[in-house]
Amino acid sequence: MQKIINSRKLLGVDKTVGLKELKSIYRNLMKEWHPDTFQGSDAEKLELEDKSKKVIEAYHLLVSVAPETIEQALPEYTETITASTILDFTYTRQILQLHFQDGSSYEYFEVPKAIYAKLVNSDSPDRFSRRHIYHSYIYRKVTKAMED
Repeated sequence: MQKIINSRKLLGVDKTVGLKELKSIYRNLMKEWHPDTFQGSDAEKLELEDKSKKVIEAYHLLVSVAPETIEQALPEYTETITASTILDFTYTRQILQLHFQDGSSYEYFEVPKAIYAKLVNSDSPDRFSRRHIYHSYIYRKVTKAMED
């Protein structure tokens, strides 16, 4: 959640912002911070490049966890979590990433370390995830499923 909060702060939006408004804010920030529009020293241009990369990353994160995006992708998500088994998982700074057999991966935010420990020690990671992870945390898709 901290990653999401920081992204909101960077873009100057709150959690109620819609996708249309978010896109407009993003475009305006990119006009302001894009390094190609800057006439100055190389050091300042590098600083603008860094800032614009952070703006782009924040925008993509917020779009991926937006309710509209989640709702639109719900059928695909439901198909993945019901029909595909978990191949592997990683955990870094309260972000749990699940990698599925169909090639897709999802990040789940603010997963407590205790839940991760229980996942690691569970007899069936799939069953544990269905009960305690899939519908309990904010998530986003990070890789696409393999095409048939």
